[in-house]
This record gives sequence, C-alpha cells and structure tokens, in this order.
Amino acid sequence: MTARSVASTFVLSFAASAALAQAPAAPAAAAAPAAPAAVELKVGDVAPPFKLQASDGKTYSLADYKGKSAVVVAWFPKAFTQGCTIECKSLAEHGDLVKAYKVAYFMASVDPVEGEQGNKAFAETHKADFPLLSDPTKEVAAAYGVLSPRGFSSRWTFYIGADGRITYIEKAVKPATSAEDMAAKLAELGTPKK
Repeated sequence: MTARSVASTFVLSFAASAALAQAPAAPAAAAAPAAPAAVELKVGDVAPPFKLQASDGKTYSLADYKGKSAVVVAWFPKAFTQGCTIECKSLAEHGDLVKAYKVAYFMASVDPVEGEQGNKAFAETHKADFPLLSDPTKEVAAAYGVLSPRGFSSRWTFYIGADGRITYIEKAVKPATSAEDMAAKLAELGTPKK
C-alpha cells in the first residue's frame, strides 16, 4: 500500500465518520424504560413510609411507631444466601441485646413472604424471633435507595428515631456481629432502654 492510498483511505474513513456523527440518531425501537433515579437518603431525612407484610403473618407500617419508639430496618440482599443467613442467625441468637432497647427492629428484603425461598421459610429455618419484611414490588427498597441494579437490596441498616427521621445509616454491615453492632449503635444514638 502506498502512502497516497493510506492517506486516501484515512480521508474517506474520516469523512464517513463525520457524516455519521451529523446524521440524526435513529429512535430506539423498544428501549427499556428508564430506571428510577437512585435515592440518596441521609441522616436527618424523614424515613420513607412503608407498610409491608412480614414473616410472622402481620403487616408492619413505619407510621405505627411514630412518637412511640425507634425503628431499625436491616435490608439484606436475598434469603438463604451465605451473608444473609449469618446476619439472620446473629440477630436470632443475640437479639436480646437489641430487645433491651425501646426499638422495633426488622430485617427486610425484596424476597416474597411465601415460598421455599421466601422470608417466612427463611425466618423459620433460622429461628428468627423478629419480623422479616418482604418488599416484592421493590418500591420501598427503591425509596430507601437500597435497590441494586441487579434487583436485590443492598445490605444497609437504617436507624430511625421515634420522630420518623433517619438517625444513622450503616452501609458497612458485618453480618456475623449484626446484633452486637446494632445494640452498640442504639446505645450510641441514645435510644432509651426498656
């Protein structure tokens, strides 16, 4: 190939690229709907309301605790997975540390309540004596900003004061010491004891 033919090829290639860049973009035929923008909650924000079914057959609403007690919602990715099992066992075995405080505490995920892999079966298998909330529509998880691009909730724990405002967000949860860490944080936040 001669220097002249290389130069000609480059000029033609450059011209074609420029023409394509100026051409109007073709509309996307079946574009997927845009995902909602991620929420970035922070300490001091009013916690998003929720009303969710739980592993114990009851439905829990954040509004039921306003003015009465603090609330802790420990989001976890998926029932019966390794880290989530360790976290659930920690809270089941050492829940007395958390129960010493005037607080309602829950684990929560986007898993269904029922079914072999649901939160009810997960709670029963690991003898959880606290409610596991189910958000299969993923609306509450999205409102809390924990919904990952893969469709699972991130392992974040939200501490909510009796006034309904977020007092702390733990984004580096250690599953093996979840109960101990939760009790320590409640003490640090000045949560009253029972």
